[in-house]
Amino acid sequence: MTLRTLGLSMVGVAGLLALPACKKEEAPPQPAPTTPVAAQGAKEHAATPIQAPEAAVPVAPAGKGVVKGTVSFTGTPPPAADLPANSDPACEGRGDRDQSLLVKDGKLQNVVVRIRGTVPGAPPAPKAPVVVDQSKCTYVPRVQGAVAGQSVMFKNSDGTLHNVRGVVSTRAAFNVAQAPSGPPVERKLPTEGDVLKLKCDIHPWMTAFVVSNPNPYFATTGADGAFFLEGLPAGTYTVEAWHETLGTKTAEVTVKDDAPATVDFAFSAPDASAKQ
Repeated sequence: MTLRTLGLSMVGVAGLLALPACKKEEAPPQPAPTTPVAAQGAKEHAATPIQAPEAAVPVAPAGKGVVKGTVSFTGTPPPAADLPANSDPACEGRGDRDQSLLVKDGKLQNVVVRIRGTVPGAPPAPKAPVVVDQSKCTYVPRVQGAVAGQSVMFKNSDGTLHNVRGVVSTRAAFNVAQAPSGPPVERKLPTEGDVLKLKCDIHPWMTAFVVSNPNPYFATTGADGAFFLEGLPAGTYTVEAWHETLGTKTAEVTVKDDAPATVDFAFSAPDASAKQ
């Protein structure tokens, strides 16, 4: 064997020995690319949020008329009485003063302003109930309106036992117990009388009112004393303002389709004495 042949043989052997090492250093194969259709489907699936249940569609009003105004309190309101002492830890955070008469800057809160009587063409009573929650041993809201025929749902957000005793005038309408943070309880509004008073015998300071009306044209005043009734057919109506301790005020108003009607009410401390 010549030197040249020997050299070529050595080079060939070295090449064979180096070949596995080269293959070892190669990058591992990449996974097959996702098809555009699959990628698009995965993207759409990831971006789709959980849909909330659809809200109930409100019933369209019967007309275009509007009644608006303000409920005021004249004079100096009497001081609010202190609530009884509380030892229930679930009631922590409740107010210390009676909430039956709330006046701010001369404006009266928690007044139900409503159109009295039936209104031709008015929408029917909503299927959903009005809701009264029990939070920090307080009924929330304290005062609200409802359409005759509606139900009222009671929730217990407190970690303590409550009972809800409904009273119309002096007659007991129902009395239900609710376990701490228990499930809601629903009751039909009584057909006799239009003011349902709610009491808790376990926490005697708890009081609330649901005022039922034969039509849906009512509102409860907030801290600014304002109210706004819309959707009324044109015509002449009796408007009533009801307060739990001050009684009622009424006014006649003529409603037109092309302009809002304004009516204001004023209560004073002597109204409370007259009711008593």
